[in-house]
Amino acid sequence: MGQEHAFHEDPLLRVRNLCVDYITDDGHFRAVKSVSFDIGRGEVFGLAGESGCGKSTIAFSVNNLHKPPAMISGGEIWLEDVNLRTLSNSQMSAIRWSEIAMVFQSAMNSLNPVLTVEEQFVDVIQHHKGWTREQAINRAQKMLDLVNIPRDRLKDFPHQFSGGMRQRLVIAIALSLSPKLIIMDEPTTALDVVVQREILQQIFMLKEEFGFSVLFITHDLALMTQLSDRIAIMRHGEIVEVNSAKEIRNNPQHAYTQKLWASFPNIHDREHSKTKFEEGAMS
Repeated sequence: MGQEHAFHEDPLLRVRNLCVDYITDDGHFRAVKSVSFDIGRGEVFGLAGESGCGKSTIAFSVNNLHKPPAMISGGEIWLEDVNLRTLSNSQMSAIRWSEIAMVFQSAMNSLNPVLTVEEQFVDVIQHHKGWTREQAINRAQKMLDLVNIPRDRLKDFPHQFSGGMRQRLVIAIALSLSPKLIIMDEPTTALDVVVQREILQQIFMLKEEFGFSVLFITHDLALMTQLSDRIAIMRHGEIVEVNSAKEIRNNPQHAYTQKLWASFPNIHDREHSKTKFEEGAMS
């Protein structure tokens, strides 16, 4: 239902009939079942659904990060005119961070605890750009400015930052190579609601400034409608509805989408909450 909205007139990413299996002793379990969607240039595309429905499995597929027992068993993934499914490991490695960056659920799992923030920036930037150390540090300083972290904190280790600051660091590193697509897999799940709001507003402003596309993954549908242009609803490895955030919020078509909304307390009117979020992001 609503699958006609899964495709975009100016797509950056095209996913077609993607299938992902987990190999078991008894055969295999299909976690993603022939999923198709587009993400437009400069678009925030939301992927929502309950835990275990296949959201993160899709994110890992786009970046080709699956390891056994998981395997992509079918379908195509196109970034502009490049079929990512045909690339070698080294070719795909060159695309990660430079073309497609990923922000994971837990910043501490993404940051190396024994390296300073500076070393982690320099490692990513030099690996992909071949810049001098001085150029890489200059770029890192500018990225910290964007996420409101003082430049002198570059010399600190990850454990010296709060949870919200660590998550902003991961976002800054993800943006450091100016990727075309950023995958955000539950980027604020472990944070309190105040810090969560601050980080999402920051993402909103950075997207408007730099024009990158976002695949935003969460089980929190109310949160997603505050940030996304279009939203796909997943259930049991399948996309059951795709539509604009406004339609998903105010006129959900699929019974499962309606039940997801029913699970959230409606403290404020949904349209009112969306407006207030955007006002905060632009202030």
